[in-house]
Amino acid sequence: MPAWLELLLRVAGVLAAFLVLPLVVGQAEHKVMAHMQGRLGPMYAGGFHGWAQLVADGVKFVQKEDVTPRDADRPVFRLAPAVALLPYLLALLVIPLGPGDLVGQPLDIGLFFVLAVVGIGVLAVLMSAWASANKYSLLGGLRGAAQLLGYELPLVLAAASVAMAAGTLSLPGIVEAWRPWWLLWQAPAMVIFFVAGLAEIRRPPFDMPVADSELVFGYMTEYTGLRFAFFLLAEYVGIVVIAALTTVLFLGGWHGPFADAQLGWLWTLLKVFAVAFVIIWLRVSYPRLREDQLQRLCWLVLVPLALAQLVLTAAVRLAL
Repeated sequence: MPAWLELLLRVAGVLAAFLVLPLVVGQAEHKVMAHMQGRLGPMYAGGFHGWAQLVADGVKFVQKEDVTPRDADRPVFRLAPAVALLPYLLALLVIPLGPGDLVGQPLDIGLFFVLAVVGIGVLAVLMSAWASANKYSLLGGLRGAAQLLGYELPLVLAAASVAMAAGTLSLPGIVEAWRPWWLLWQAPAMVIFFVAGLAEIRRPPFDMPVADSELVFGYMTEYTGLRFAFFLLAEYVGIVVIAALTTVLFLGGWHGPFADAQLGWLWTLLKVFAVAFVIIWLRVSYPRLREDQLQRLCWLVLVPLALAQLVLTAAVRLAL
């Protein structure tokens, strides 16, 4: 196969995952929340089990007027939703779906690349907050910056633990090195990574930057129509990326109970959707953390635990 054709197929596959998987997660969130909270609305659109709810939401966003505040910094205001989406698209390029060639672009420093591009998300928060010329948006942006910059540290430390255990920064290499007993050994790192990942994508209970009861809708207050929909899409893509990274780093990726490599992609997807379900469940089940609680959890709990996990990993590696 020509190199250009192989590259085209890989990019097309990543784009398909980028467009389809977040919509599946969004539809699942509608249904899970409807069942857990007894919501009737999402169960009616289209008839059977509300199958058309996501379509109805899309039509609603397309029909809404696209408004830009008069005092807004228009170029920055309009660019922010795209900046919110771009890091997750780049992250999906290097996350393996299965063994062999089932990855957009295998990189020897894939983990470093993913953590670097995911951190760009804070720019979208700050851009939208500043450019909106709205005090509620600015407050939400400052909260978001403090939250994202704080939780970057435990996220990176937890990922470093499993990279040290595997002896590589390659995401396919980490999956190849993974062993089932790592579920116990690296369990603290997995919990730390998962919690910090929730904070990075600003999902409840870590949604202080968009606290609707205090800040209208935080840094997204002035956004309408498709630009607002892009921010929501970025949230759902973030769920997919965090769930996929948790799967690849800590749950064995394509490893399943059977030694059939042909079904590796299926095990990966099943694990990703299982982690995504936990993310949705947490949104429904837990109240929003206050700013002081959020920062205390980061600096007094997650960071010390992540450092202790690094010491444990180093000791085990030396012993082996």
